[in-house]
Amino acid sequence: METLEFQAESRQLLQLMVHSLYSNKDIFLRELISNASDALDKLKLEAYRNKDLDADTADLHIQLEADAEARTLTVRDNGIGMSRDDVIDLIGTIAKSGTAELLRKLKETKDSTASADLIGQFGVGFYSSFMVADKVTLVTRRAGESQGTRWESTGEGTYTIDEVEDAPVGTAVTLHLKPEDADDHLYDYTADWKLKEIVQRYSDFITWPVRLGDETVNSMKALWARSKDDATEQEYHEFYKHISHDWTDPLETIQLRAEGTFEYQALLFIPSHAPLDLYMRDSKRGVQLYVKRVFIMDDCEALMPEYLRFVKGVVDAQDLSLNVSREILQQDRQIQLMRRRLVKKVLSTVKAMQSTEPEKYATFWKEFGPAVKEGLVNDADNRETLLEISSFASTHDAEKPTTLREYVERMKDGQEHIYYLTGASRSMIEHSPHMEAFQAKGYEVLVLTDAVDEMWVESVTGFEGKNFQSIAKGQVDLDSDEEKKEADEQQKDFAGLLGWMGETLSEQVKEVRLSSRLTTSPACIVGDANDVSPTLEKMYRAMGQEMPQIKRILELNPDHELVSGLRKAHEERKDDPALAETAEILYGMALLAEGGELSDPPRFMRLLAGRLAAAM
Repeated sequence: METLEFQAESRQLLQLMVHSLYSNKDIFLRELISNASDALDKLKLEAYRNKDLDADTADLHIQLEADAEARTLTVRDNGIGMSRDDVIDLIGTIAKSGTAELLRKLKETKDSTASADLIGQFGVGFYSSFMVADKVTLVTRRAGESQGTRWESTGEGTYTIDEVEDAPVGTAVTLHLKPEDADDHLYDYTADWKLKEIVQRYSDFITWPVRLGDETVNSMKALWARSKDDATEQEYHEFYKHISHDWTDPLETIQLRAEGTFEYQALLFIPSHAPLDLYMRDSKRGVQLYVKRVFIMDDCEALMPEYLRFVKGVVDAQDLSLNVSREILQQDRQIQLMRRRLVKKVLSTVKAMQSTEPEKYATFWKEFGPAVKEGLVNDADNRETLLEISSFASTHDAEKPTTLREYVERMKDGQEHIYYLTGASRSMIEHSPHMEAFQAKGYEVLVLTDAVDEMWVESVTGFEGKNFQSIAKGQVDLDSDEEKKEADEQQKDFAGLLGWMGETLSEQVKEVRLSSRLTTSPACIVGDANDVSPTLEKMYRAMGQEMPQIKRILELNPDHELVSGLRKAHEERKDDPALAETAEILYGMALLAEGGELSDPPRFMRLLAGRLAAAM
């Protein structure tokens, strides 16, 4: 026998689970039955694929065994079972992305109810046993192996593990139950009536028999095969929790049935909150795939694009081979057809939600908007629909996002572009020099602060005939005819200064010109119309892609006293070295104003301090 310590993150989560004030402790049984059901699915599939596997699949089931005198409850299955290494990997650690993020949020959350909700979102199924048990014993043997394993823990930070000679194939989890305590929502989990109530409420749809004594206590009807009229919302919600290991109800349920040459049924769910690992590289994605009610695989990526990786559910096909692999599925024509139909169904559901249930849509977009916008980059077939269901922050309303259609309806007469600006935060964008003329003249600008925004604006040309235009790129044409005449005159007056500054700053910029987008700031930096943005350039470099240095354009505000003063000084004393320093400071100020990085901060500070001292 060995005594081992839980992984540090597992230990912390375990303690949070043990001491959780989560009121609905009944769900521990749902989690254990769900794990047992998965084990039965896997054995059925493994036995099909490996004819030499030594496993009896004639009567696959889940057995509940209660002992009122000993105060124990055992959940037993004759499924795939676990090896010793499996037990250590799956029980001794939580091998799931987002653990660190969960712990960080839990530390920040002082409210115990909120903490319990976070734990529930993480979906730590097996660990929920410790809400109702002082000690948990697990005995298991993997199909095809001769040696069994026994695991035991009181949930205090360590566990013991040793070999068992006569363990049957499958897994048995025995809970040594805590005393009954109605105030703490701890009920008598050895009572038949209580166990039946929990199974029928949370696990009725499990496709394997759940037995208590000799009685099967669940209906075993595959929920996705039933009509909407033959299932309740509660049943759908519990099925979602079963497949997602989420403890909260889904935001939306989507049912789809395709008949004809290629038949399949799908039951999909949009969660009510984003999983903690949504934006992590190793996050799981995809839905469960069944063929004629036989489980084939979890997380079938071929059925759902990455930008819809939060969608959970089941797809049951009638005509696929049971012996398919992930590699084969990627190329299968029928799978591709199913995927296209499923994607369109999810997007049309969101579109309907947007028009008929705006509050629900607002929740959806808040939780999953950045992920959905990834589709604007890599799903050209559905780009128009994605643009329609997307929402964006804008200068029109500081609190309420806008759709593109609403933006277009508010556009000024003669306005040809949908204006936007990308940046790290709303505050930075709102205070950007690039915004000055747009704010002064009442033009609405989309405020894009998600990392993916830098990508999709380069891929999408426009919406309903209106092109997207960054207000930090190219020339801006907001001036009236009178203002344009005045600008032409100023261009002549400033020609000498612009040419000199262009030469002086030739290492940093490709051009120096007068600006029509500034009203209060002395200068700003803009890109050419087709230039890659600085943020995107930085992202490419971070990914190891070689990027040529992209010089940008320095624009000056001719009405600012610093710029007009520099013009006058240049006319009077062209050879004064202090003027070149002032030009360099002006460029540095423009770079900082947009959130850029100085190439030589100490030099900038020396120049700025010197000029300030000279002005005293």
